[in-house]
Amino acid sequence: MGGFVTAALGFPAVLFSFLLIVVIGYWLLALLGAVDADGFDVPEGEGLLAGFGGVPLSLSLSLLIAFTWFASLAGTVLLDDLELSTPSRIGFGAVVVAVALVLGTLGTRVIVVPLRRVFGPAREPSRMDFVGRAAVIRTSSVTHDFGQAEVAAADGSTAIVDVRQAGEGNLTAGSRVVLYDYDSEGEFFWVESLDI
Repeated sequence: MGGFVTAALGFPAVLFSFLLIVVIGYWLLALLGAVDADGFDVPEGEGLLAGFGGVPLSLSLSLLIAFTWFASLAGTVLLDDLELSTPSRIGFGAVVVAVALVLGTLGTRVIVVPLRRVFGPAREPSRMDFVGRAAVIRTSSVTHDFGQAEVAAADGSTAIVDVRQAGEGNLTAGSRVVLYDYDSEGEFFWVESLDI
């Protein structure tokens, strides 16, 4: 354990050890609800974080810092094994920092790219989502210019929607129907009885 602490506090790993402590503290606060873990997204193709977009910035930076810290820790252990003089160690330490940043960036991108699908923009609900769904008539009758029905969305929530019947029929309160088309101009659904 002492060798690990020595390596974590040795140059160049110590540069990223402090940042890793900040990241761990941030995620602990996020678990407790003290900070918003979603943060904000990085716009795609901008600045130093190009390629990290599509996921919350807090996640991208946390991954970058963790991968970079791990690579710099491995580099610090290798430098300790070489037993270099102080000027040589500083020079090789700078090289380790550069390599650790490159490896951290690559590791982060490998993780972020598949996560974009998970954190991708949610599709806005649409009235077209109700087309093809069963509904229950809630008005006394349904005609070509009057009627309402209650329909359940995919998430289980319900909505009262305006419905119309194209032909003749006896759709009354409690009748089960299917919403088969949506008229965007009139903002109503065309329905047909499920009892056919």
